[in-house]
Amino acid sequence: MYQVIARKYRPQNFSELIGQEHVQQTLTNAIEARRIAHGYIFSGQRGTGKTTVARILARCLNCVNGPTAQPCGVCSSCVEISAGNAIDVIEIDAASNRGINEMREIRENVRFRPARDRYKIFIIDEAHQITKEAFNALLKTLEEPPEWVVFILCTTEAHEIPNTIASRCQHFTFRSVDFSEIVERMKHIAAQEGIEASDEVLSIVAQAGEGSVRDSLSALDQAIACCGTKLSSAQVRALLGIFGFESLAAVAHAIQAQDSGRMLDIVEELERNGQSLHHFSRELARYWRNLLVAKIAGKPTRLIAASEPEQQPFLEVAKLFSEEDLTRYLNLSLTLYTDLQTSLQPRLHLELGLVKLVQAGRIQSIEEALAALGSGAPAAAAPKPAALKATIPTEPLVAPASKAPISTAPATSALHAPVPEGDFKDALQTALVKAGLNFTADAIAQSEVTLGTSELLLRAPKMLLLSLKEPKLQTIASELAGRKLQIRTEASAQAAVSPSAAANSTPEPQENSDLRTRALSHPGVKRFQELFPDAQVRAVRNLNE
Repeated sequence: MYQVIARKYRPQNFSELIGQEHVQQTLTNAIEARRIAHGYIFSGQRGTGKTTVARILARCLNCVNGPTAQPCGVCSSCVEISAGNAIDVIEIDAASNRGINEMREIRENVRFRPARDRYKIFIIDEAHQITKEAFNALLKTLEEPPEWVVFILCTTEAHEIPNTIASRCQHFTFRSVDFSEIVERMKHIAAQEGIEASDEVLSIVAQAGEGSVRDSLSALDQAIACCGTKLSSAQVRALLGIFGFESLAAVAHAIQAQDSGRMLDIVEELERNGQSLHHFSRELARYWRNLLVAKIAGKPTRLIAASEPEQQPFLEVAKLFSEEDLTRYLNLSLTLYTDLQTSLQPRLHLELGLVKLVQAGRIQSIEEALAALGSGAPAAAAPKPAALKATIPTEPLVAPASKAPISTAPATSALHAPVPEGDFKDALQTALVKAGLNFTADAIAQSEVTLGTSELLLRAPKMLLLSLKEPKLQTIASELAGRKLQIRTEASAQAAVSPSAAANSTPEPQENSDLRTRALSHPGVKRFQELFPDAQVRAVRNLNE
């Protein structure tokens, strides 16, 4: 009868284990030093060798040459333990034997010596499913069992094991097996089975396992059943539902080209080919994660589950984006995957999520927008890389200041004669108020205005300079002066308070002053002022009143 690869090539001793060197070394030393504990907890991801190590440990303890770290493999105990029918090695599935009555049976069974072997070993799989009452019934026995009993609890949910149980056992955490080790293991098995499989095919199968050796071998078994003795990468991808780099890179290219229509076409292709939209969204999130890792590392790394040649396309695409962009896309993709889990309209959610990715590519940072305002130039997007042959301007979030030519039509009421220099400041304030630019008019009132032949110098406190960047200010000032003026701003040491403002000013009440001081000392306000150094706090109000 056919035996699946995962069982056929199951490790029979510590030397055949992969990826769990810390467990192997500790148990080997304990056996050689005869420091064998009465209770062990093996926890970790599925398919990483917990039950396998439990059986190997049982063979080491009950081998005729034992206790030994290298069981012979031919004695009755070794053979029966490997086959799972040893009389003194009791394997219990806690998923179906989780109640207090089953634990009482174990407690009664513990009292009797082994029928033949050196130790009576209880391997309890999925131990986290044992009920609280059942654990309590086992507690005393687990703490002080007879000298011939060893308990091994295997679980994928170590946090579900009560502390009273965990404190009485030695705890070993099994790690996810490294990608390269899984590929090498499958390469060895493929050679033993006479299977022709390229490194690309084995990488695809290993990716499907996600760090689980058993899952990877099960996927390999499935691929052999589908393709025969020669595995094809295209067939294996279709069988396992793994999306190729090209299909995922199409999303990145659509973002780079700012092509929302291409995103809709991608979803249409998935639907037409019968692909799972949920699985695509998961693979897309993993794709952005790999791009982000490639961007940060800048070279092939073990952090990406792919061989070095397969990582080169990730490195090339990662160059097209910044770390901030890739982080944003990864976050949006994870949100999309979460939404699809409960969506009744998965296609609608996927289309919306992909279009959001395109829109996220147009986002401009606050620093860039403020820098563009400070220079008086329009905020333009960084040019798109030539590799994709698409250059789409980025739409700024903040309306940029522009150096548009002066309009011949007056921005305010027509003033046919130039305003005298002595009255220019007041006239400019009045014209700005009529144009609805009250903030700029207030800033002019607190500024030192110097009218030159071709420029207007405005010297104001630093916090008011942003209000003086208003594009219409140049047009209005030129109209009043009767000639074209360039606006130049400089920061002054303190504000120049107008006489009218000084006459009308009244001392701020002590209560309001204290409230303002507390508000300005708030960390959030301080952070905002750091980001926007020219911002003004005009009023402070107590929301509790």
